[in-house]
Amino acid sequence: MSTIVFVQVHGKDGLNETTLPAGATHEDLNTVLKNLGIELDYDTYIFIDEDEEPLERKRHGPLPKIKHGCRIHISRCRKIKVSTHYLEKTAERAFAPGARVKKLKAWVVHEFGLGRHDAAEHVLQLCNSTDRPSTDTPLHELTKAPVCSVCFDLVPEKRVEG
Repeated sequence: MSTIVFVQVHGKDGLNETTLPAGATHEDLNTVLKNLGIELDYDTYIFIDEDEEPLERKRHGPLPKIKHGCRIHISRCRKIKVSTHYLEKTAERAFAPGARVKKLKAWVVHEFGLGRHDAAEHVLQLCNSTDRPSTDTPLHELTKAPVCSVCFDLVPEKRVEG
């Protein structure tokens, strides 16, 4: 039975839906990517979902278990450096390109010592903008290749009470 996966390429909009055969190998994945028009070179990394490390480069051999519906991220960044500002404090850390904004927010909440109530009332906003990416957004969608960094401000979420 084949597995449906979604391929995202750093610097390109959209998802590519495709299938991998049961027991897929590195060769199967390379063939699928080539059929999608995705060229790989030695400066390109492949990440499965939010894995911290890229897939090992092999020509043959089985892939690690890939879940149905997972995202495969193709990126020129091995890590994305994230700077986050809250009040007068700044925290920095590198994340995998497939890490989602919700993972970053959980780290920021811990790093800045926010309580549950304060955390619920704050959102991440891209620096020098009003853009507040969805918590499901992978970090590589917020950078433009070949830039491997992104900046956020942790700001209060405006709520209308009434």
